[in-house]
Amino acid sequence: MDGDLLSDLLAPLRLHGVFHSRWQARAPWGVAGRRESCALLHYVDEGSCTVELPGLPPVTLGTGDLAVFPHGSAHRLADRPGRATVPLSGVLPERQPGGVRTVEIDGPGARTVMLCGGLHYDRAAATPLYQALPPLVVLESARLRAHPLLGATLERLAGEWDTAAPGAQLVALRAFELVFVLALRAALDAPGSALPAGAAVLDALRHPGVAAALHTVQTRFAEPWTVETLAAQAGMSRSAFAATFRRLVGQAPMRHLTARRMQEAARLLSETALPHNRISERVGYGTPVGFHLAFRQWYGLTPGEYRADARP
Repeated sequence: MDGDLLSDLLAPLRLHGVFHSRWQARAPWGVAGRRESCALLHYVDEGSCTVELPGLPPVTLGTGDLAVFPHGSAHRLADRPGRATVPLSGVLPERQPGGVRTVEIDGPGARTVMLCGGLHYDRAAATPLYQALPPLVVLESARLRAHPLLGATLERLAGEWDTAAPGAQLVALRAFELVFVLALRAALDAPGSALPAGAAVLDALRHPGVAAALHTVQTRFAEPWTVETLAAQAGMSRSAFAATFRRLVGQAPMRHLTARRMQEAARLLSETALPHNRISERVGYGTPVGFHLAFRQWYGLTPGEYRADARP
């Protein structure tokens, strides 16, 4: 995958805070968390645990394994599959950015030590490509060893617990941000590192032609693209490109282009005072009327209504 595309994928997220916690749990134990408005990371420093997401088979994490939840998907963590759980809110009722906690769960069984982090980002800034990432990406310890900077950063985070040190919150944010970026880069280098559901988009990012088209849509969405011109960017025939793009990305090329344009239009409406005609030009619509109709069809609101709703 083009390295610039990974930057394009993550840079708009505007990470602004991290909550992290260190867990020491002895079996039997189980915790169920609801969907979070952040990306989540679980790193197993010692022992093992099981991750369960609705509708997907359980995944076992061993010592040195890392699980990444790009969308903060609801999931269960336990010492084994099917274990009874308690709500995460009962164990960690407050998880505000900048917070740090230690969780201890007593029991007679084997011990698991985990480092968990929640990276808060602006969901409205998440691009359609980021939204298409799978709910869970797992990197096993062997894969982490193949990426020394990622492995070393995780080991340092797992051992560094001096929250009173100067700049501790900023250091934690930057360290978890680095882990997040490096983990996704490692996943792109490792076919089969994600759960089957939604994992095809990782193959799209690895595919030279489709990745080139995705980079074009991400950065040059205001230009008058067609399936034919995007296929030319990919170096593929029109039919092969359209079929491969739909199979890997999960939507047609022009649908993906529209999604990117609408995401940028919504951002401009909520964050700037640009008039509608200027916004229509910036997102690739020749006339304000065409933009107005496309935006209302996409969001169910006119641009003016959307802007009014976005005001604090």
